[in-house]
Amino acid sequence: MQNVVVYTTTSCSFCRSAKAWLTARGVPYQEVDVTGDDAARQGLVERSGGHRTVPQIFVGGLHVGGYTDLIALDAAGKFTPLLDATPA
Repeated sequence: MQNVVVYTTTSCSFCRSAKAWLTARGVPYQEVDVTGDDAARQGLVERSGGHRTVPQIFVGGLHVGGYTDLIALDAAGKFTPLLDATPA
């Protein structure tokens, strides 16, 4: 299973929704809370190609996007295959 990383802040409702969605499906994830952490936020911006908003979700090394992007990926039947892909 690919590693899932979710960049969050404490006050973000979409972050809570993304984490709850992953948890409900039994998908383990690493949370990186960027609340008040300028260095972590800058790392997020660099890793995501300029996105400053949260959540930002990564599966393996692939930037999936935010919560609505995650849901759309799953609705298209593409989340599970991405998650199950052999790590590079």
